[in-house]
Amino acid sequence: MTKIKLCGLTRITDIQTANQLKPDYIGFVFAPKSKRYIKPECAAELKTILDPDIAAVGVFVNEKPEVIAALLNQNIIDLAQLHGTEDELYIQQLRLLTIKPLIKAFKIKNKADLETAQNSSADHILLDAGAGDGQTFDWDILKSFTRPYFLAGGLNPSNVDEAIKKLSPYAVDVSSGIETAGFKDAAKMKSFVDAVNITNAAPNKKPLNA
Repeated sequence: MTKIKLCGLTRITDIQTANQLKPDYIGFVFAPKSKRYIKPECAAELKTILDPDIAAVGVFVNEKPEVIAALLNQNIIDLAQLHGTEDELYIQQLRLLTIKPLIKAFKIKNKADLETAQNSSADHILLDAGAGDGQTFDWDILKSFTRPYFLAGGLNPSNVDEAIKKLSPYAVDVSSGIETAGFKDAAKMKSFVDAVNITNAAPNKKPLNA
């Protein structure tokens, strides 16, 4: 069963919609240059109304480990997603400060990128086309990839079923694909979650690496 992550939530209405749809994860983006940036104190307020069965992921780009650890240890977020150039040494440093799970994101352009992702010591990995640019990458490159992963990049309610049927990823991660005019769209959020749930329930899924 492919899990669901709705990323880049910033408003109370976004959380209320998520609580109704029951994704496995939601994401708060703490990268200041992102148009989906949310201040830690605002994320803390939203976390108080988030369904406790939904895990909150904090997305960071080359942030100081101490900043990330503080948000994790204060339970403002449950997992940290590293979306910059953080290396293995960085991950080791962060692990000295927190026991919470880590997701490392990788921009996939070739098989060498996949090898790096395969060998990451992070608890989870995320495979993406870029830095939140809403573009997909060549999914065929994943046909022999064996490690479970979050799939991101260009997903939306119209193509997520194809992605799951072809790849059977651990989770699908969407942000721009559930937005209208730069804000989360409740109808699109529902369409995405419904599409994943329908595909998960369908028999005879045939992933590329089967």
